Amino acid sequence: MSAILPPTYPIRRPALPQGFSLVIGAQFASALADNALLIVAIALLAQQGYAPWWAPLLKVGFMAAYVVLAPWVGPLADAFAKGRVMAAMNLVKIVGLLMMAFGLNPVAALAVIGLGAAAYAPAKYGLITEMAEPEALVAANGWIEISVVSAALLGAVLGGALVSPQWLASGLADFCDGFDLPADKLTGSLAALLLIYALSSLLNAGIPDSGQRQRSVAHDPLTLLREFRAANRTLWADRDGGLSLAATTLFWGVGATLQFAVLRWADVALALPLSQAAYLQAAVAVGVIGGAAAAGRWVALHQARHGLWAGVMLGLLMPVVAQVNDVMVAAVVLAVVGAVGGAMVVPLNALLQHRGATLLSSGRSVAVQGFNENLSVLVMLAAYAGCEAAGVPIGVTLSGLGLFVAATIAILIGVDRALRRRR
Repeated sequence: MSAILPPTYPIRRPALPQGFSLVIGAQFASALADNALLIVAIALLAQQGYAPWWAPLLKVGFMAAYVVLAPWVGPLADAFAKGRVMAAMNLVKIVGLLMMAFGLNPVAALAVIGLGAAAYAPAKYGLITEMAEPEALVAANGWIEISVVSAALLGAVLGGALVSPQWLASGLADFCDGFDLPADKLTGSLAALLLIYALSSLLNAGIPDSGQRQRSVAHDPLTLLREFRAANRTLWADRDGGLSLAATTLFWGVGATLQFAVLRWADVALALPLSQAAYLQAAVAVGVIGGAAAAGRWVALHQARHGLWAGVMLGLLMPVVAQVNDVMVAAVVLAVVGAVGGAMVVPLNALLQHRGATLLSSGRSVAVQGFNENLSVLVMLAAYAGCEAAGVPIGVTLSGLGLFVAATIAILIGVDRALRRRR
């Protein structure tokens, strides 16, 4: 007699919300321009005769607004339709881009563009928690991170192309340079990026309104600052929220530093010009896409802690990168670095958003997250710029950063296990 098998049912995959494709498209276009602009701005600094240690200051200028404005951008994102907020912030980025074309110092121009990006982030991530059900958050975050990293990949490629001799000799570049703006040979590159920001604004304007609003009772800056400090303490005090916030804060600080360290290392160890070194950033992005996609597909929200082990591997791989002296091997190793980074950040980011939306609100929790992560970016980039100014070899900097990451994540794993045993 044959055994009677229980009926099988297909596994239900949570559906992504309606209109989510517009969010992805708008986010991709805006991030594409952000990443390409960074390469163009580095080239502009070199064209104007600045020392190499000025390059990380571009990111410092860009991220400063994330930290300074964090108490106020969350309530702003919560008070209005988030798609409209995102469209308006892209217009702010366009203003900063025009200021750079008309001769403003690139670091100062990136600070203006950062003003728009600082308010764009809580609107974007807050919109995810408003549109997606909790069980779909990991998948939605996976797609968002894939779009972010795809934009970083193609943005690095686009930025490399926009500063290449072929582009600078093109008819469109010559036409734009005919306006005799201070940006000189890079005016055409800035014009191309302006069009991408404009496309992102149009896509943002079409995002459906979730209808959710949460206006702050208080409107004066000091009260909003006190509310923000209380929200920050609340998220750090939560066991799951504090763990995921610590991990993602470390990840984004390291990621921003690697963005410049890889370019510098490619110049020193591989003798690659900026237009080609930017493609190694694309190798990291390819890896992150794969890691983010795998995490979004196979890691559930309750398994988010598993991403910490990928963080340990990320740190241990960085000293390996410092020893490579072949371009093809470097591309492969950097892709692996990106893959474990993507596998780390996607589930932990989803856990952080879930706890943040539960404890606070979507916009406020993302503002708290952005404050901590971007403060980490500023501190780590300042440390990296200091190492560069002091003449520390880039291989030593990479190795030291990797060991710091591995040790810190290992401590987080130990602390989390100790807290869980006390339950």
